[in-house]
Amino acid sequence: MITVGGLPGTGTTTVCRLLSEALGLEHIYAGDIFRRMAEEKGMDLVEFNVYSETHPEVDRDLDARQIELAGKGGLVLEGRMSGFMLHREGIRSFNVWLTCSIDEKVRRLVEREQGDPEERAREIEAREASERKRYTDLYGFDPADRQQLLTTFDLVLDTTEVPAEDVASLIANAYRGWSSG
Repeated sequence: MITVGGLPGTGTTTVCRLLSEALGLEHIYAGDIFRRMAEEKGMDLVEFNVYSETHPEVDRDLDARQIELAGKGGLVLEGRMSGFMLHREGIRSFNVWLTCSIDEKVRRLVEREQGDPEERAREIEAREASERKRYTDLYGFDPADRQQLLTTFDLVLDTTEVPAEDVASLIANAYRGWSSG
């Protein structure tokens, strides 16, 4: 069981797809579940993040679904809070957190989704601020707190200048060592 978390634009989805292929594990993306929940409420992600700040049942529902999936094992579970949550619940998993510079996040998101770089930067900052508040309030977890990341995750990697293939290879090798030990 591997979890991979990181803020938008850090490369989690690309890395998870590569890990899934390399290790023959199913890839589950918590963001897909969260997006469907937003659509059900008729909201975009920024609106739904803000809504989630005052509606903790959103995160609790998402958490319960991930814990249930983790019980099956044999997964690459991608989600910002997946590693933290499984660590907190005492569920054995290899937990990875990806970081990246804001400039590179903007570049990646503009390349993937188009749009104005300045507008994308504002969206990223708003989304990260909303998520940081929500995660701190609900879990006591601050994704900007490096010490907390290092005590919660088995591996913290900066992907700013590292190709996704190399990041996935590094994680796969570390996971193999972890799982055999």
